[in-house]
Amino acid sequence: MEMISNIVGAVNDFFWNFALLFLLCGTGVYFTLRLRFVQVTKFKAGMKAVFGNIKLHGDKAGADGMSSFQSLATAIAAQVGTGNIAGAATALASGGPGAIFWMWVSAFFGMATIFSEATMAQKYRTTIDGEVTGGPVYYIKAVFRGKFGKFLAGFFSVAIILALGFMGNMVQANSISDAFRAAFGLPPLVTGVCVAAIAAFIFMGGKGRIASFTEKIVPIMAALYVLGGLVVVLINFKAVPAALASIFVGAFNPQAVAGGVAGVTVRQAVRYGVARGLFSNEAGMGSTPHAHALAKVAHPCDQGIVAMIGVFIDTFVVLTMTALVILTTGALSTGTTGAVLAQTAFTSVFGNAGKVFIAVCMLFFAFSTIIGWYFFGETNVRYLFGKKAVKVYSVLVVLCVMLGSLMKVTLVWDMSDMFNALMVIPNLIAMLALSGVVAETYKEYGKLPVHNSKK
Repeated sequence: MEMISNIVGAVNDFFWNFALLFLLCGTGVYFTLRLRFVQVTKFKAGMKAVFGNIKLHGDKAGADGMSSFQSLATAIAAQVGTGNIAGAATALASGGPGAIFWMWVSAFFGMATIFSEATMAQKYRTTIDGEVTGGPVYYIKAVFRGKFGKFLAGFFSVAIILALGFMGNMVQANSISDAFRAAFGLPPLVTGVCVAAIAAFIFMGGKGRIASFTEKIVPIMAALYVLGGLVVVLINFKAVPAALASIFVGAFNPQAVAGGVAGVTVRQAVRYGVARGLFSNEAGMGSTPHAHALAKVAHPCDQGIVAMIGVFIDTFVVLTMTALVILTTGALSTGTTGAVLAQTAFTSVFGNAGKVFIAVCMLFFAFSTIIGWYFFGETNVRYLFGKKAVKVYSVLVVLCVMLGSLMKVTLVWDMSDMFNALMVIPNLIAMLALSGVVAETYKEYGKLPVHNSKK
């Protein structure tokens, strides 16, 4: 076990501290330039498409897909997870305030990547057994014909099922049980049974129940967390200018930040900011295209611009709120990290209610991620083994949720990170190979009468 742990650790160090930072950011920069800053030119259109179509009781999702907002809500359900609380806190504790600046930079370029992913997921989606489906496996096979394409698609499917469906959901369930034990003294077994039971109920309802759940819970959980964060920031409003200054100064000169993390270098600020940001918003990882493929839209790029807003909400709104709460309360100087650091920040204003607030937010964030990740895994189980295997998969995921609630196995957490990294490779290889198709599809989109009339 120790040897396996060392191998997994070495693979994670290589990917998350080096290879993926360049690969994911480089891909984002490339698509940003090739699409002429689509995240800027189409930002207003994306915001209008999202916030002009918010419905807590939208059309029922079925064999023909979901509404555009339901697809986005399912994607955000997966994106906005424990990483938005613990991930931002870890980036601050390890990379200093400057890490947040680099988190913003990676998210900005990631918006172009996720636009491309969602657009290709729409373009190459298909209908199997009367049901619309899509995701990276379909655009991988479209761009790479023959055995190589089948291998890459199969490799991606196995990696995402293991990374998100099984191991990732164990990690999320463990975060919920830890938070409830700290806030209420609730035994992990009780938390595990409740979370697993609710998850099983939603899984059994198929994509219709998943879409119905995410379209309701995502706006509520995001609003709840942002509202709570705003209260803390407003109470400490005098510290906001210094907090923002520390983010920009710390990005290039960490040692000049008073009350920051001692010994932090620019390299560490970049490393932790980019890594935690990309892990949270999932741009380029190939996960959210499964949801965006099902959107019922007139043109593939219609969902591409909506997908960009998902990254914006995840990083520029939710993650940034966590950072501002920690920085304005001075909690960073306490030496804690992860969810405990965020908890310390909220407790400084709300008292013991701060622990309860974080526990409730962790429940919303982690549970919604469990639902989103289950759905992404299910799509790939169908691709590999057919519809009949879905029931077996759902039972296994429920068991993983239960086990994850009861125990925290470091190796499982590390292996989840490793398979997360591995699934990025085939996805980005396909996306880069499809860059010409992305550019042509976007060019075609710009020629549509509705877009010409708005110029």
